[in-house]
Amino acid sequence: MSRRFLTLFAGALALASCAPAPSSTTPPPKAQVYEKGMVSAADPRAAAAGAEMLRDGGTATDAAIATMLALTVVEPQSSGIGGGGFYVTTNARGEVETIDGRETAPAAAHPKWFFKDGKLLSFAESVPGATSVGVPGNIALAAKAHAAHGRLPWARLFAPAIKLAREGFVMSPRLHEMVAGSTNTAGFSPEGRALLFGADGKPLPVGTLIKNPALADTLEAIANEGPKAFYSGPNAGAIVAKVTTAPHNPAPMTEADVAAYAAKNRAPVCGTYRGYRICSMGPPSSGATTVLAALIQLERFDLKTLGKDNPVSWHLIAESERLAYADRARYSADSDFVPVPVAGMVDRKYLAARSALIDPGKTIPKAIAGTPPGAEKLSWADPEPAVEHGTSHFAVIDRAGNAVSYTSTIESSFGSGIVVGGYFLNNEMTDFDRNPELDGRMVANRVEGGKRPRSSMSPTLVFGPDGRLRLVVGAAGGVTIPAQVIRAIIGVIDWDLSAQDALALPVIFAPGTETIYVERGTVLEGMIPALQALGHGDVQPRGLPLKANAVEVRGSQLQGAADPRSEGQAIGE
Repeated sequence: MSRRFLTLFAGALALASCAPAPSSTTPPPKAQVYEKGMVSAADPRAAAAGAEMLRDGGTATDAAIATMLALTVVEPQSSGIGGGGFYVTTNARGEVETIDGRETAPAAAHPKWFFKDGKLLSFAESVPGATSVGVPGNIALAAKAHAAHGRLPWARLFAPAIKLAREGFVMSPRLHEMVAGSTNTAGFSPEGRALLFGADGKPLPVGTLIKNPALADTLEAIANEGPKAFYSGPNAGAIVAKVTTAPHNPAPMTEADVAAYAAKNRAPVCGTYRGYRICSMGPPSSGATTVLAALIQLERFDLKTLGKDNPVSWHLIAESERLAYADRARYSADSDFVPVPVAGMVDRKYLAARSALIDPGKTIPKAIAGTPPGAEKLSWADPEPAVEHGTSHFAVIDRAGNAVSYTSTIESSFGSGIVVGGYFLNNEMTDFDRNPELDGRMVANRVEGGKRPRSSMSPTLVFGPDGRLRLVVGAAGGVTIPAQVIRAIIGVIDWDLSAQDALALPVIFAPGTETIYVERGTVLEGMIPALQALGHGDVQPRGLPLKANAVEVRGSQLQGAADPRSEGQAIGE
């Protein structure tokens, strides 16, 4: 990958870092323990909305939807109904289903979507405005999931979010920090400025009561009329009007594009690691294949004996990530448009050969994509990766043993900056590889009309060797998401940590380049000389954009976990 990407990614990390990294000597928050149901989310008000559904007798799906809707209000910079998501669920029998609610490109979109006067727009030029907006999928996802697995009335799920929007919520330190660091998108539209900025043009101070009556009205309409209130009528017309007349990068989206959106059932992608079954989301997500590939490649190494304080453990994790991310970059895309060799990317024989490239005593000089089974006739270029920023994850288990792992996003902080009906529209189109052709070859994740951009979101379920659910986990933070989930699973399985302690572990992020990133202010920063001695020539400490949530099952107890770097919280019924 090019120096241009490294520079862009470094800038994105600086912008997206949500809070200082926890000190390696600071103990993580104590896990919350319950025996019935539990919700873990990035904002306590959203977790409370989900827990309210569980107390009312709702399912894990009901709680997850209520959490997503509440996050639309209190975490507008990261997720919500203006974006999309991936939903992974299981029942007490261990049957796994997934729903793809990823945004779609307008029908008029084409591979040169991000070119102007024959030149490729920079990422910064591409985000604000309408060219970056995809048709939102979260409401369609929620409706599909609710029809299959909900119990409470549809309208009931909206009540907490409507109340938060109508009566107001308090500006948190994290939201204030994100507004201050993303003024170009948070304040792009008059509605965004009116919602989040004072008369002096500065972000509202921490503790300010924020009311969003426009969003309350939008949510009430969807609650009363169902998803048609979002995908047709005034809301759909407003989306199209905003997109086609945006003052920056207007785009040809139509009401037919919005009306045509459909959430899709997809086959889950599952594999095993040390006897544990791990299931996550397939294409257009790259989450399952990247997480499983990295873990399976590590299986021949005794990480338990090496331990979490050994630089060799983190060297091995970084090397495995480099190989997994290289395959991700070349092959992952929307499988409705291009062939994605999913089975080959998680094939154990193939990954054993990839694992053989990893040496505990030295670094792979250059990590390049392999040729998994099914990819022999594919000739995609290795692209410049799309940089992802925002996102929110939430994990739910209900009293019947049903579980949901749901990751939702609007991509960058405050998405495109366009506000419709009180919510921010996404900028997911920038998750496509904006340059469709490199070195004379097309890239798999190029823009095409109706296509869904590749995602790093990795909502994951982990089942123990006994077949019972052990862990519901996922993360936010763009391309770091698979690395965060890999770290959490290793922490629980290899290092016998609680989920809370596993989420507090530092993160090493190795996106397939010769550069690796270690979380600044943690024990990993102190390991840089040891990592360099193993051959990692460019090890950079960064304030990585980390934010994970989980619920684990320990015997008859549920233990919630929320990333100590975030304002997240786990709440039980």
